[in-house]
Amino acid sequence: MSAAAALDAAEILRRARELAPVLRERAAEIEAHRTLPAEVVELLRATGVFRMCFARSWGGPELTSLEQLEVVEALAYGDASAAWCAVIGANSGLLANFLHQSVVKDVYPDLDLITAGVLAPAGRAERVPGGFRLSGRWSFGSGIAHSDWVTSGAFLFQDGEPWAEPGSPHAHDSRQFLVPRSAVELVPNWDTTGLRGTGSCDYTMDGVFVPEEHTFTFWEVRGAPSPLAQPDSFMRALCGVPLGVARAALDHVREVATARYDRMAGRSWADSWRVQTELARCEAEFNAAREGARAAARRQWEVLAAGGTLDDLTPDERAASPLAWLHAFRASRAVVVRLYDLLQTWSINRSSPMDRWLRDTAVMCQNLTAQDAVLESVGAYLLGRPPLFRISLGLST
Repeated sequence: MSAAAALDAAEILRRARELAPVLRERAAEIEAHRTLPAEVVELLRATGVFRMCFARSWGGPELTSLEQLEVVEALAYGDASAAWCAVIGANSGLLANFLHQSVVKDVYPDLDLITAGVLAPAGRAERVPGGFRLSGRWSFGSGIAHSDWVTSGAFLFQDGEPWAEPGSPHAHDSRQFLVPRSAVELVPNWDTTGLRGTGSCDYTMDGVFVPEEHTFTFWEVRGAPSPLAQPDSFMRALCGVPLGVARAALDHVREVATARYDRMAGRSWADSWRVQTELARCEAEFNAAREGARAAARRQWEVLAAGGTLDDLTPDERAASPLAWLHAFRASRAVVVRLYDLLQTWSINRSSPMDRWLRDTAVMCQNLTAQDAVLESVGAYLLGRPPLFRISLGLST
């Protein structure tokens, strides 16, 4: 067993915090590459972040949702793109709960292997003997260039016609399909304002054979029951990226304020009422957003760890998680914007970290987790109506 196999939550967090300043130093390089440089991927791998979701039964550390959130925050404090790729790559351990258990060790002989891809069913899977032929084009494959495996959502067809499992409540079913990275073709079209280093390009497949045992859904747990064997588990720690960025921006502005002198006013920035009140206001907004995410994670884990299910949460408790994720994204962006304005022209140069944080938070808030579809779905759920974005609530139907 390697030394990495003995990593626990405290050690992974320590390593993530230790890596953060290195990531900050390499932020310009990461952005220029438009994907993570190979050396940065290995630095992340050495922290243990990619194995943090594997169950103890597989030799993993099985971090709680809250522990995962803290690790992602620590990495995002250094670089948002690196943290974004890290939390997505860590899905390997989560997917192991839904794969046929007979193939998990073959797929993930090393717990530090990285899985990327797009969960939305953008492809077409034709049933053939022993499995499926998978074709399509998927957008926003974050971290796919350095991944080992790619999981992709696709609708099922048989003899060219839409197909559903017998007894399925849907007329047309979809699944996830796991293939080696070598089976996909990348489309080099990732050239964005922010999160530039994530390499979130499109990718395609044309008739790739996927064995039946390499397919899964988030509604059928094939591993041991656990708080991480849940359909919403891959969404829980993503909000650590905006929270980590907002914390970095707050600390940066505090450092600037204590060192800067306003010659026109004849006083230190730290003595300015405007600076004091705006900084405190941003701290309050950040603290509320962060604690909202942490409180929702704690309560959800408490119920699941006691052997309960998501259905054992009250409607308000169940709704709290997707709302907290969305609020963490939006509040973090708002904090960064206000701090950017507070520093005024000292923010606008490319050399300023505020420029990068502004662009990164603007782009990450376009993720579905931070969109009005979440508000619509949660509102519908609380009113007893069918939610559109069901998986954010862990709902199968």
